[in-house]
Amino acid sequence: MGERFYITTPIYYPSDNLHLGHAYTTVAADALARYYRQRGYETWFLTGTDEHGQRIERRAAEAGKTPKEFVDGIVAGIRELWRELHISCDDFIRTSEPRHEKVVQAIFTRLYEQGDIYKSEYVGWYCTPCETFWLESKLKEGRLCPDCGRPVELTREESYKFRLSKYEDQLLRYIEEHPDFIQPESRRNEMTNFIKQGLEDLAVTRTTVKWGIPVPFDPKHTIYVWLDALSNYISALGYGTEDDTLFRKFWPADVHLMGKEIVRFHAIIWPIILLALGLPLPKKVFGHGWLLYGKAGEKMSKSRGNVVDPRELIRRYGVDAVRYYLLREVPFGADGTYTEEQLILRTNVDLANDLGNLLSRTTQMINKFAGGRVPAPVPAVDDGILQAAVAEALAGMTAAMDRLEISDALASLWKAVARANKYIDEQAPWALARDPAQADRLATVLYNLAEAQRILAVALTPFLVETPEKIWDQLGLDPTGVRTQPWEEAVAWGGLPPGTAIRRGAPLFPRIPMPKEESDVSGNDVTNPAASGAGAQAQQPAEKAQAAEAQQSAQAPEGVALIDYEDFAKVQLRVARVLHAERVPNTDKLLRLELEVGTERRQIVSGIAQHYQPEELVGRLIVVVTNLKPRKIRGVESHGMLLAASTPEGQLSLVTVDRPIATGAQVK
Repeated sequence: MGERFYITTPIYYPSDNLHLGHAYTTVAADALARYYRQRGYETWFLTGTDEHGQRIERRAAEAGKTPKEFVDGIVAGIRELWRELHISCDDFIRTSEPRHEKVVQAIFTRLYEQGDIYKSEYVGWYCTPCETFWLESKLKEGRLCPDCGRPVELTREESYKFRLSKYEDQLLRYIEEHPDFIQPESRRNEMTNFIKQGLEDLAVTRTTVKWGIPVPFDPKHTIYVWLDALSNYISALGYGTEDDTLFRKFWPADVHLMGKEIVRFHAIIWPIILLALGLPLPKKVFGHGWLLYGKAGEKMSKSRGNVVDPRELIRRYGVDAVRYYLLREVPFGADGTYTEEQLILRTNVDLANDLGNLLSRTTQMINKFAGGRVPAPVPAVDDGILQAAVAEALAGMTAAMDRLEISDALASLWKAVARANKYIDEQAPWALARDPAQADRLATVLYNLAEAQRILAVALTPFLVETPEKIWDQLGLDPTGVRTQPWEEAVAWGGLPPGTAIRRGAPLFPRIPMPKEESDVSGNDVTNPAASGAGAQAQQPAEKAQAAEAQQSAQAPEGVALIDYEDFAKVQLRVARVLHAERVPNTDKLLRLELEVGTERRQIVSGIAQHYQPEELVGRLIVVVTNLKPRKIRGVESHGMLLAASTPEGQLSLVTVDRPIATGAQVK
């Protein structure tokens, strides 16, 4: 029997306002499902919609529709969004489907017959948006819901209750004995503390709500949302039905993946339902952080007016740019922040500059130096550098994915991308092509570059849904093969047949201009010339007076003369990427750096050789002065100066930037 993998996302409340945060959860689950399929696991990926409850009933009435009519249209939109994001779910379950309703009624009846559900009365506070009952002691000041902050309603009605309290000690022992059950660790600690405060028996039916699943033996009661919704993870597999093949094959789930705000329901209520049913618990409940909005880090919500529509981003930047940003930008488990500026930077720097430019340079050189066909490598002259870099990247990627650290998996692959770009600069195929004695070396270098990208395209298939095919197509391979070959065969070095005719095409990711209305990375409004050094001369008279007053009040350190702001504005500071570094012959202190500054390439000589090895500088984003007059240092021309901090004791540290940004960006 082969290995199996079952992953779920929460079934979403039918909303016509699904935002980028919802997409993040589902894209992450999709990447994991694609990865395990690629590794040969028999995989099942479930998502869907949670359609019952008072919210839907009220909204449908306001719209003049039945609840079913109301949700049908919205669910169609959700399905379309998942299609645009290329979500590869194996099943999409709706809680209004008969297959789900029958299983929920059977579960309710069994729990009632064994004494775990009993008829009682509920008196307390109810939050309609959260579909949650609360004791008054749990409410925020002003009788607000502790989860969403909205007003709650006082409710008194006959209700069946589920004996959560009966199982709290058993669940607590399980969590303590299985430390990986709830992840990350911060969520586990939070849930453990919640249980230790004591669990209240849970109201699981309503008599005032009719849109839901009726209790089979007491139809005036409607089964309350959490017992209904959570059961989808096994109803979708056919639990308790005549055909429970999927349930026997895939349960227990390997990963329940969700946002941190609903971990409590999945890590406490759902496991206790399973304990009462005598079923195994899922192997892992993982609550990831939120995707927050803007530099202020606000939670996305319709009421705040900061909801980001993923469909609009897909139309503007393409599905792979959106997927890559979501998976790379946010450390899995922690909160992340979305800004459109950062999405553009990730696309331009990682996808256009690093990955796209690597393919473009490689195919261009194969066209120019090898007649458009992948040359045969010569083992005797192969240094093995790229083969080792790709192997290391793959090992890092697979280890990270097994830990659910998706961002780290991509970071590992990009180390190989960076190494391949550096390899081009080190090997200088254009120089090898001028020397007939280096023909074998040239052929091997070009083959290694193409083969590295063939394998990296395979490794990118869980994350990107169009780009791997484009890479294989430009390398002259059948694009459909990038996803169909067995993993071990596909990533084995040497799989690219020599003689393959490449099909050089358009850039993978054309560079995206930064929107003019966006703020720059320092938070300054780039449309306001007075906000940046380059535009300081455009200040209004009142601003000039304030600046002059501030300058007069400032005291210079002893021996240091103050300068006018206009003097400082003459210095042009820009971000540069180190493409190549080497020691200047016959010197102890000098390094020669080749830099990318926007579309320009330039050379700088710097006296940092005693503090940095050349290889550790390649790929770094540093800050350089770009408008110095050229000068020769030990016979080597230097066009600019890098910035570094130094101490009296001789310690030195380069000035770098702390996040991806396009080279050539102005430092202000």
